[in-house]
Formats: sequence, C-alpha cells, structure tokens
Amino acid sequence: MPYAERMVGTKAPPNLLYMVKQVELVVRSHLDELVKPAGITALQYTSLTVLERHDGLSAAQLARDSFVTAQSIADLVRSLENRGLVRRERNPRNRRELLILLTEEGRELLARFEEPVRDLEERMVKGLTAHQADQFRQALSKAWQALS
Repeated sequence: MPYAERMVGTKAPPNLLYMVKQVELVVRSHLDELVKPAGITALQYTSLTVLERHDGLSAAQLARDSFVTAQSIADLVRSLENRGLVRRERNPRNRRELLILLTEEGRELLARFEEPVRDLEERMVKGLTAHQADQFRQALSKAWQALS
C-alpha cells in the first residue's frame, strides 16, 4: 500500500523543516540562558565560536558563518568589541577591509563556557547512542550542504 494511502485517517508527522526549526529555537533558548550571565546572547556566542575556528574574518564572512545578516553583524561586532571580546584590524592584503579577531578575553569567555555548552549538546542527544549521534551530525551536515 502506498505511503499516502497508509496516512489517510492518521495525522502526518511534522515535516523535517518544522522539526529542525523547533530544535534550533530550543537550542537557542537554552544557549541564551546559558551565556546570559556573561552579558552576551546566543548569536554573539556563536560568532565568537566562529572566530575561534577561523580568526581574522571580514564582517561579511563572519555574518555568513554566524547565520546573521550583513546588516546585523555590524551591531553585533560593535557590541563584542565594546566588551573587549573582539578587535578589528586592517587586512594587510586589502587595506580597505577590516578583519575581526578574537581577543584573549574572548578566548577566556569561550573557555569558561566550553563545558556547559558541551553538557547542553550531550543533553540534546542523550536519547541517542554514540553511533546515532554521529549519524545525526553527519545527516545535519549533508542537509546543510544540500541547501548551501
């Protein structure tokens, strides 16, 4: 019997896009609560982690990798810079471009939250085996690549 016929009279499961958004919203909510004592938001934390992996990005690159618009990255970077968590320097290869770099204070903040963030991630996948969690990570990566 075709899938559509089996589904007649039963509620269809939520679509994957809806489920991914639900996970994103609950993760962001938990992350916001987690980093709130440091006076930063989940989006700011995400930007700092991006710089930790790829220091010295342009604002446009940081916006793309942090999942924010180019317009909102300026305010985000200004706020992080005012807190001493990032600094801007001229790109030696293109003097018109400013690169955003993580400061020592930014690195210390990330180190302080490394364990609590890892605990949050472990809580998210606690119902999965290690193999399933790895498959989940791979599936999310493939889904992202397919839409990028």
